[in-house]
This record gives sequence, C-alpha cells and structure tokens, in this order.
Amino acid sequence: MSPFLRFVVYACAGYVLFTGVLFLAQRRMMYFPDSTPPSPELAGVPEMSPVTLNTADGLELLAWYRPAERASAPVLVFLHGNAGNIGHRGWKARPYLDAGYGMLLVSWRGYGGNLGSPTEQGLYHDARAALAYLADAGVESSRIVLYGESLGAGPAVRVATEQQVGAVVLESAFTSAADVAQRHYWYLPARYLVRDRFDSLARIGRIGAPLFIVHGERDNIVPVDMGRSLLAAANPPKDARFIAEAGHNDLYSFGAAEAVLDFLKRTFE
Repeated sequence: MSPFLRFVVYACAGYVLFTGVLFLAQRRMMYFPDSTPPSPELAGVPEMSPVTLNTADGLELLAWYRPAERASAPVLVFLHGNAGNIGHRGWKARPYLDAGYGMLLVSWRGYGGNLGSPTEQGLYHDARAALAYLADAGVESSRIVLYGESLGAGPAVRVATEQQVGAVVLESAFTSAADVAQRHYWYLPARYLVRDRFDSLARIGRIGAPLFIVHGERDNIVPVDMGRSLLAAANPPKDARFIAEAGHNDLYSFGAAEAVLDFLKRTFE
C-alpha cells in the first residue's frame, strides 16, 4: 500500500470513528443539566412555591409556581433551555412576576434534582404535565402562555399543536435540532444522525394561538435566520422582534422582556 493510500485509509477510518463517537455521545452534547436542587429564594423569586408535576410516564418533577394576581391575567409556562436548571431563570421570571402575571417554571427531567434523563419524548411529557397541573389548578387554557427558551421552544411548539393555549412565545428558537447540528458540524452528515430532532419548522404552522418570536441578530448558537424561518412558516396572528445587538444568551440585556410584555399586553389586555 502506498503512503498516500495508507493516509486515505487512516483518514477515512478516523472520520468514521469520530462520527460514531459523536453519534453515541450526542445527548451529552445536547443536554447540560445542573442536577443541584434549586431554591426560589436564592434565585430571587421568593414568592414562587415549589410544586410537583406528574408526567404520563411516571415521574414527579419539581416546578415553581405563583398564580396570577388577577383572574384575567395570563400565566406563563416557562420551558427553559438545555443548560442549568430553573434556579438560573429567576431573573427571567422577574419581569413577568412584577407585572402581576402567573408563572410556572418547569424543571426538566434530569435537571434540578429531578429523576430521569432528558430526551425529546421525555421533554414533551414534561411540558404536557405542566399544562395538566394548571388545568387541575383551574387555570383556563385561554390564559396560558407557552414560553419556550432555546431548546425549550421545541416542546413549546409541539404542545401548542396539541392543546389550545392563549399565546406562544419563542426565544432563540431553532427550526430543528438537526438543522443546528448540521450548521455546527458541516463536515459530517449530522442532520441524519440526530435522534432528538425537535422539528419545530414542520409543526409551527399548526399552532392556532398568537405567536411572538424574539431572537438576537448576533446569535452564533442558533442563527437568526432560523427564527425568521419559523416566523414565515407560522400562521397569523404572529409578530417578532429581531434584536440587532443581541446574541443567544443576552436578549434580556437588550429589551427582550419589554418586547414580550408588550406582546402579552396587546394579546391579553
């Protein structure tokens, strides 16, 4: 075997091995849970109380809840992104609590001391459990706002196609996890290897509730064109705010909360 042919064989073998390792480790690369049990007081939302969500597949999940101050005010179901836990989202809940809105902060399976491991189907179960909890608490579906942050946008879109809600807010949302993987691993057949696909682009056209999308123009994790594609595929009523100065994690430093609050006021008041 010539040196060049030997190089080609070794390079191909290395490529296949690297691809296989990424395939096997993909969920560790997608989900970054902090398993530490969070505290509402330490998170800056002492008025929120721990509650338990019961999933269809038998898990009991931690969530934090505060009812709305007014019977007509919306209740946000906050579905967070792939890292940390709800203890890292108190500052995001703060503007909506201060506005008198209700808030249910949902901690995914495997996050914040919860049992289980995150998967696409598992997160759908978790989001459905949140809506079931609010239904049992007497919250009308027309008052519920599904708020999906990054990865949490996938479950928000899916559940909003299954159940009627009052509104949907998507922050830094992607068209699908397969699309994101292909963008970041352009040199691999990444889109065909992703198991947890969260294909929001294929589903968003079936949402019947008012929709608001907020996305940073400088987002280098989920490119802003994915947010624009979701907006284009959605049915009206729909609106968006694409923030020129913001990236993926700093939207609230550039007026995202104010934009969402304005949308909620227009929708519910």
